[in-house]
Amino acid sequence: MVAALGACSAARGPVGAKSCAGAAVERRRLIKVLLLIGLLVLLFGGGAKAAVSHGTKALDLADKLLGSGARAARRLLAGQPYGRGPRQLLDIWVPEGTERGDRLPVVVFFYGGGWSSGERESHGFVARALAGEGFVAVIPDYRLTPKAHWPDFLEDAAAAVAWTRDYIGDLGGDPDRIALMGHSAGAYNAVMLALDPQWMRGAGSDASVIRGVVGLAGPYDFLPFEKGGMADKAMGKVRPPERTQPIAQVRGDAPPLWLASGDQDRTVRPRNSRNLAAAIEKAGGSVTLRLYPGIGHIGIVTALAAPFRGKAPVLADASDFLRGVTGRRIAPAEDAAR
Repeated sequence: MVAALGACSAARGPVGAKSCAGAAVERRRLIKVLLLIGLLVLLFGGGAKAAVSHGTKALDLADKLLGSGARAARRLLAGQPYGRGPRQLLDIWVPEGTERGDRLPVVVFFYGGGWSSGERESHGFVARALAGEGFVAVIPDYRLTPKAHWPDFLEDAAAAVAWTRDYIGDLGGDPDRIALMGHSAGAYNAVMLALDPQWMRGAGSDASVIRGVVGLAGPYDFLPFEKGGMADKAMGKVRPPERTQPIAQVRGDAPPLWLASGDQDRTVRPRNSRNLAAAIEKAGGSVTLRLYPGIGHIGIVTALAAPFRGKAPVLADASDFLRGVTGRRIAPAEDAAR
């Protein structure tokens, strides 16, 4: 390597310059490949605990270094309060070139973590993916166990959506074209806001502001709770426990749902998505069910990061749905009445 570097520095003329440039590109590419190998070991070789605790940070780093989305998106706001609590903060990402007067469709994404872990800063890879598809992406934090319990995280999720509805119009987004998206526990939060109107009403808004929901590997029908498990710690004291279940809140006039799971998910079984989809369909609602072969619980969100999109077309499929539900701007009732 030292000899190669010396030869490159000693090169003369346009041919030598091109050789040096090519060598530099190859070295950077090799560094990125080695880094990617290390990230793959961390994500898939360190066990479930490592994947949960470090996976999204590794994904975000891999996406920054190996993906092109970093050039197509920018973080407009970081740590914007939507409430008074230390966990009531959100980040907003927009497509590069977005101007203040634009009216782009908006996606609020809730990360997973068993209602006990997670942070918005580690989910820039999701925001960049969505912004690359033309959406304004909002990534909120929310209260977690053991300091918080059901319904604290639902109240926070609703407050974040209500804040977005009130202020996104000054930040390049369209307040009348807001959809929700979530993974795992975050999918639970998003789906509950859409199915049970009490949460958005409690935030001074209305469930009708939600144009649709993408749920990735979400728990929707998981009684009885596993004793000592994450759900039990988050909501095990609620009586009756059915109040906590999305499948118990099904209504035919809910916003359209797009529910996806991997058929190899052993953390949140695909039956959760299947059962909720069947219940929504029976109630006359709008629902799409997508099962990805060979994909597990972490893999379905991993597929949103640029280096891993070849694993499954999760981003493309979800974006098609999101464009469909947010594609047509609907005038607010007060405007239509004029």
